Amino acid sequence: MTVVAFDFDGTLSDSEMTVLLGDRCGVAADMEDITERAMNDEIGYAESLRERSALLKGLSQADAKAAFDEVVLREGAADLIEDLNDAGVTTAILTGGFERGVAAALEREDVSVDHIVSNRLPMADGNLTGDVEGPLIEGTKDDALADLAADVGVDLAETIAVGDGANDLPMLEVAGLAIGFEPKPAVEPHCDVVVTSMAEARETLLEETAVLER
Repeated sequence: MTVVAFDFDGTLSDSEMTVLLGDRCGVAADMEDITERAMNDEIGYAESLRERSALLKGLSQADAKAAFDEVVLREGAADLIEDLNDAGVTTAILTGGFERGVAAALEREDVSVDHIVSNRLPMADGNLTGDVEGPLIEGTKDDALADLAADVGVDLAETIAVGDGANDLPMLEVAGLAIGFEPKPAVEPHCDVVVTSMAEARETLLEETAVLER
């Protein structure tokens, strides 16, 4: 059995959750700047995530839900996930983004993955607190991928990671195959394969998983 682990924002989705949330409280430009610096490895991911979450303090539950409802999968992403599921591949999403946005996007396309590892934005009295919780703040995606591989019973050499930003580097570096989806300049040198569309990703993944399953 093979494991394929996807990043979400910038990979399976071209939405950026913190920017969509920031639009609701007038801080989207600040969000985008912090995100870009983090994805280019200019500041630490945990620091960037806490900075962005702090900007959202006071956003109402209704506005947060409306933002998460705007999160969408890239064209062809749902079909790719379904193809991998049908082929018996274990599919996973490992994201520093937020579980509610991931769930909303998957539900809209009526598709599911086997495992989701993500973060959460806690609320109090109906508003975001400005804090962030979850395993992928200080924790890194290499550990998450290793835990997943162990749970499934495969070697890391049999896993495939797909991502685009600096916080994906840990899993890209330990996976058996590292696929960059329109990767940032700091990430591209660490990728075995670079793709620029879901069609290219599908072709590569179905070929590689077929090889690994033999």
